[in-house]
Amino acid sequence: MLADITLGQYYPGNSVIHQLDPRTKILGTLLFIIAIFMARNTVGYVFLCAFVMAVILASRLPVGMVFRSLKPLAFIIILTMALHFFMGEGEQVLFEWQFLFFIREGLAMGVKMSLRLVLLLLISSVLTFTTSPIVLTDGIESLLNPFKRIGVPAHELAMMMTIALRFIPTLIEETDRIIKAQTARGADFTSGNLLQKAKNMLPVLIPLFISAFRRADELAVAMEARCYRGGEGRTRMHELAYTHVDVAAFVLIVIVMAIMAVLRWWPL
Repeated sequence: MLADITLGQYYPGNSVIHQLDPRTKILGTLLFIIAIFMARNTVGYVFLCAFVMAVILASRLPVGMVFRSLKPLAFIIILTMALHFFMGEGEQVLFEWQFLFFIREGLAMGVKMSLRLVLLLLISSVLTFTTSPIVLTDGIESLLNPFKRIGVPAHELAMMMTIALRFIPTLIEETDRIIKAQTARGADFTSGNLLQKAKNMLPVLIPLFISAFRRADELAVAMEARCYRGGEGRTRMHELAYTHVDVAAFVLIVIVMAIMAVLRWWPL
């Protein structure tokens, strides 16, 4: 399961999605998430799925790698569908078993809600796969700069978010290393009930927390040694600049939102 966690990983490439300005990709992702929650009929969901697949193909990412990002949250996706299936409101009962009623309307709503989660995870994975952590930091900081007037620490927030994303793969590798070391010492992480499995994870969690705090301290010392004092007066090696491709991409996502609005309020 640890190998399937891809959040925070960057996949180098030279596709049109990789070359987009990070601000365009961040805003486009946010607008697409809004478009996801605007969908309410089959035509809308089919259109969104086709758009996401087109973005994945345009990014030239391995399709299997992108869809593997869904695996760690497969339980939540299935649970969401099951809860709506069992607890949905409607009149068409497909069948019942003891105190459980399987409602057709609940099944339809469960599929829609699960599909929303899948689309959200896929488009977010494309963002992190095609944007390096440093570029992502610059994009977030640039978008937060207007809020400096009301006291929002734009640079510090962007730095914290990027460091968190950057260290997710590192912590996953550390967790895998600790599990293998504890297994070699005779620890068992597979047998027993849920409570017993949770107790068995203590030999993993304690060293993992210690390692995380140690890495955080080492990072703080390294940043101080390089005279890091925040974002004031700092320059960038590569300045962000919009191009005609960014404008076209932003117009495209606005068109997608307009289509979803039409499908929601004026359904075909």
